Amino acid sequence: YEHIEQNLLPEKFRKYSPKYWDSRDLAPSSLIFYLGINKKIKNLLHHTLFFDQPFEQHAKEIYLDPKWPSSPLFYVCAASKTDDTCAPEGHENVFILIPVAPDLKDNEEIREKYYNMVLDRLESLTSESVRDHVVYKRSYAHKDFKQDYNAFKGNAYGLANTLMQTANLKPSMHSKVKNLLFTGQLTVPGPGVPPSIISGRVVAGEIKKLTT
Repeated sequence: YEHIEQNLLPEKFRKYSPKYWDSRDLAPSSLIFYLGINKKIKNLLHHTLFFDQPFEQHAKEIYLDPKWPSSPLFYVCAASKTDDTCAPEGHENVFILIPVAPDLKDNEEIREKYYNMVLDRLESLTSESVRDHVVYKRSYAHKDFKQDYNAFKGNAYGLANTLMQTANLKPSMHSKVKNLLFTGQLTVPGPGVPPSIISGRVVAGEIKKLTT
């Protein structure tokens, strides 16, 4: 939404200013590691949350004092635990997600620091050797969200769900451009896959009104 308005539309057709967008409270971005592992890892489910460190500090470093987290919580998805078609036999298909503040400096040195940090904890908490069995590795963070999706400030989830950014206080679906409507995580009803799908359905309904 922000990218279309600020980069592709002439100023007279923009409903919101750069100052407006900069004043929005954004949901987190993410640092994600996609890993192929040539062994099965015990003590992991399809979905595993690692809340072994204080939540308050990590939340503060996302929302109140944005910075790379000092001791991040993280989520691990091992889809191969329930779907044996997503990894070769005897292997695991794993991704690790760390929620982080948007608009942070993002480079390979920082990513590698957090990769080693979470791998140390993953190995300790699962009592498994993981690092030495990684045969595929890819990282994904702010720069990728910007490049692939034009995500505002490299965020992953749109606007934060604060009271002043709820319902009709979110950016409007209707543009100043006739017959142009916006959908997705920066408008109604908000971030997340189900709300974004609902947003598409709402816009489809609005388009039907314009064509009937």
